[in-house]
Amino acid sequence: MALSGIQIYKMLPQTNCKECGFPTCLAFAMKLAAKQVELSGCPYVSAESKAQLAESSAPPIRLITLKGIGREVKVGNEVCMYRHEKTFYNKSGLFIRIKSSQSDISTSVVQADSYKVGYVGIDFSIDGFAIEADDPTKFVDAIKAVRAVSKRPLILISKDPTVISSGLTVLSGETPLLVGADATNWEAFADLAKNNKTALAVSADTLDILSSLTDKIKAKGVDDLVLIPGGNNLSESLTKATQIRRLALKNFRSLGFPIMTFPCNSDSPQRESLIAAQSIAKYAGFIVLDKFNPELLYSLLVLRENIYTDPQKPIQVTPGLYEINNPKPESPVLVTTNFSITYFSVANEVEGSGLPARLLVVDADGMSVLTAWAAGKFDAERIAKAVKAFDVESKISTKRIVIPGHVAVLSGELEEELPGWEIRVGPREAVDLPGFMKKAL
Repeated sequence: MALSGIQIYKMLPQTNCKECGFPTCLAFAMKLAAKQVELSGCPYVSAESKAQLAESSAPPIRLITLKGIGREVKVGNEVCMYRHEKTFYNKSGLFIRIKSSQSDISTSVVQADSYKVGYVGIDFSIDGFAIEADDPTKFVDAIKAVRAVSKRPLILISKDPTVISSGLTVLSGETPLLVGADATNWEAFADLAKNNKTALAVSADTLDILSSLTDKIKAKGVDDLVLIPGGNNLSESLTKATQIRRLALKNFRSLGFPIMTFPCNSDSPQRESLIAAQSIAKYAGFIVLDKFNPELLYSLLVLRENIYTDPQKPIQVTPGLYEINNPKPESPVLVTTNFSITYFSVANEVEGSGLPARLLVVDADGMSVLTAWAAGKFDAERIAKAVKAFDVESKISTKRIVIPGHVAVLSGELEEELPGWEIRVGPREAVDLPGFMKKAL
């Protein structure tokens, strides 16, 4: 059961050393009770107190790590119900189902494994493969076929623990997720997971049965569990997922594990996409898709990125000097901030026009132009420092720089910061840049 801030405070050194970053031990204890800091933040807590506080300080949802060959997927460690309360930390893992009876396993896996798409400067790809033993006699061969062309983490699916056991023989040194445990076979699966040090997914029709099974499996020495609560429709699945998350955040440890869903079992591609989207938005840790579908994958990956980005930290690009359309020394230098949407709006318009230019991206803490200017993060001094830091002058023959129209007020100050430079005020909107460059530059 979770401890209160006062109970935690009594176990701390109570020296108010401030080394944890808080003014008093009581303040640190209150943050620890709210799961907003880690116990390791206190350098002087005793070993005895650490043992007593371990349960209280542990994240409400256990971190589960699946390992392939040099690749891994982490889910769990979540601490809030809604992302705006803090943030969601470990993205839902998207896995492609491979059936052991398939005749084109290598081809299917190669297509999915090589899939990579860029979005606002980030490369997206799938997380792994879920191998289902629909033909147990071909299960081991299917695993070998997948492993021959992909190093990504695996999920092994079968109701028969002996079939899963045969598959584990060819995955030495890896940590897959075993799927198939329920009320009828949990003991055999628990032994298998314990002996092979793997994660285990357990399913049940009700949360009462599910929590009872997790307690029994934990008592057998298996701590890395994944929940499959099921659901006959979207509403029931959403209800169960929400109940599990809420109970976990209240430190009901029997359900403090990541959730797994199977959109692949739906009766249509449209329904699969709906279930997968709901799973990403509402608490699923592992999501198994039916097959490699680039159109569906792209939309799910973008949705996942938007859900799992920190709402208090904008998506940023790396500050620097970017060349567009092979600029020459006389090509113009445009300035913008490192907010990803601002950067890509400007870069895409210039690139689409075919006009050569250099784009100087200034570190503005990931804010847009007007927001950064209002916050004092995008001013003449910062622009001038970026010009010097990225040695812009050595790459051009004409010392001319174009600032966004929204911050035209900076032109006079920038002239003082960059003597000898021609300061031009560009348009307010990125869409007007090509016309401006053709007529004014």
